[in-house]
Amino acid sequence: MTASIPLAPLVQAFFAEHLLHHKNASPQTVSAYRDALRLLFGFLRETTRTEPSDLHLADLDAPAILAFLDHLEGQRGNSVRSRNARLAALRSFFRFVALREPEGLALATRVLAIPIKRADRRLVGYLTREEIDALLAAPDRAERAGRRDRGLLLTLYNTGARVSEIVTLRRSQLVAGASAFLRLQGKGRKERTVPLWSRTARVLNAWFRELGGPPDGIAFPNARGGPLTRDGARYLLTQVVRVAAARCPSLRGKRVSPHVLRHTTAMHLLQAGVDTSVIALWLGHESLETTHIYVEADLSAKERALAKLAPAGSPPRRFKAGDELMTFLAAL
Repeated sequence: MTASIPLAPLVQAFFAEHLLHHKNASPQTVSAYRDALRLLFGFLRETTRTEPSDLHLADLDAPAILAFLDHLEGQRGNSVRSRNARLAALRSFFRFVALREPEGLALATRVLAIPIKRADRRLVGYLTREEIDALLAAPDRAERAGRRDRGLLLTLYNTGARVSEIVTLRRSQLVAGASAFLRLQGKGRKERTVPLWSRTARVLNAWFRELGGPPDGIAFPNARGGPLTRDGARYLLTQVVRVAAARCPSLRGKRVSPHVLRHTTAMHLLQAGVDTSVIALWLGHESLETTHIYVEADLSAKERALAKLAPAGSPPRRFKAGDELMTFLAAL
């Protein structure tokens, strides 16, 4: 029966009705799901010589989906995490198919049974304070683009914002006053406020005055006045890193992305003694477990813990009261 079910109407209903109307999905979710299906249809066009508009539901059975996932890793060089993100998008589509087309329930069940692939969990990468200072000093402030880049990088580091939040940032999201802060909307449409250093607020106010235009305009537009894309923000950062590496050699060979700057903000907050629950609120994490990755990666905290432990083969250290405690006892 699935051989007679055309795919195009299901895809259109999935986006126009299910995601936008029934679920009120965010633009970022819609874009991610769209990209996953576009990649799948492009793969099927290459392997089956069938145009996407001519596909039927039966063409998307589990073997075809598994071959597509293998293609993502083998030919496109995607990581396991990217592979799993594409699979999550396809799962959402097939859950919709199971409700919309009872005849396709068996096929949808087979696809939904494809497991998430386990991946190695590596420590998060982040930059040192010296590397961050080199990045912030790299943009040429004599150029308009350099002033924009400096404001963007300073805002990324100050707020720990996601790249999707920074490229869609509006000037009206800056609230200036005795204490300046940004209103950010992250995953799940959760709004949060992040305080700004006075330095960041001054840089942003100066940049917004230079921009002119409506107060609700894009905060960091591209050369044509439109919003930056994610790829545009990554390219911008790559160019800045190339310049900064001349004065900070440790940046050479490092892969620095906007998400690495987000990790850097979290690590520097943690190293400054900020509680992980506050860092989770700062970054807009759903769970404290997500924030715990920074505790795992903080080598300096582990070194401080190790310093309190007597080395192997040496007698255990005895407690020695500090001067303040001795003063307190003497005063009793």
